[in-house]
Amino acid sequence: MQSERINEGAEITDVMQSPLGSAIESRDRDTMKMVKEALARKSVKLAFQPIVLAGDQTRVAFYEGLIRVLDETGRIIPAREFIGAVENNELGRIIDCLALEQGLQILSEDPNLRLSINMSARSIGYPRWMETLNFGTSGKPGVAERLILEITEGSAMQMPELVTGFMNNLQERGIAFALDDFGSGYTAFRYLKDFYFDALKIDGVFIRDIAKNPDNQVLTRALVSIAQHFDMFTVAENVETAEDAAFLASIGVDCLQGYYFSAPTMMKPSDAQNLAAEYAGQAG
Repeated sequence: MQSERINEGAEITDVMQSPLGSAIESRDRDTMKMVKEALARKSVKLAFQPIVLAGDQTRVAFYEGLIRVLDETGRIIPAREFIGAVENNELGRIIDCLALEQGLQILSEDPNLRLSINMSARSIGYPRWMETLNFGTSGKPGVAERLILEITEGSAMQMPELVTGFMNNLQERGIAFALDDFGSGYTAFRYLKDFYFDALKIDGVFIRDIAKNPDNQVLTRALVSIAQHFDMFTVAENVETAEDAAFLASIGVDCLQGYYFSAPTMMKPSDAQNLAAEYAGQAG
């Protein structure tokens, strides 16, 4: 048994010392270096994805602002290549701050916009984040009331008491909260009644092909029922087909989000609406 462990350890060491292992390690270092440099330059932008009403899928309820990090050439650095590494350190906090800063700026520019911005519960005690929020809402009537902060289920459950107090304070200022990726982890339901989230975003793992998947239909109905019991708005993520959209509307989901309606785009919502109106006018 001891010799097997030694052999396994040797195999792992060989992989780490192999050309492939070295190449992966080098790539990861280069990616993190690009991310650090991009954040130092504030070379980030928001992409916008609409969330539509399930009962009238031509109407947008609000948009989600998704942060994009750009390298020195303007190319988007894929989040999957760095997000796991930065989640627990200061780079993750800086990304949250820059996303909030840009979100508040566009809310102040567009009085008709309602926008959700992602944040980690780890940013709650980060001074720069709260400074950004206070600066972006001070003296700007209506901005706080049109801001939705999305916190993932996994992040919220790491420090539920802290999140509860944080939400209570900001909800008094008119800010709304959404629990993102609901159902993806192991939410302690005893905390759900204390959180008072305004909305629950049902994780896409339950939504894809739901019209053809009886198991996901049962699970999603249960999640919707929980949300309705606690008087929380529901959003289904990753909606990709008309059939799925129709089924979700039929079981009482309030809003829908996904590539069936639109991919995230760098174009500001007001610009996109103006362009759509222009095309409609030309077609008419």
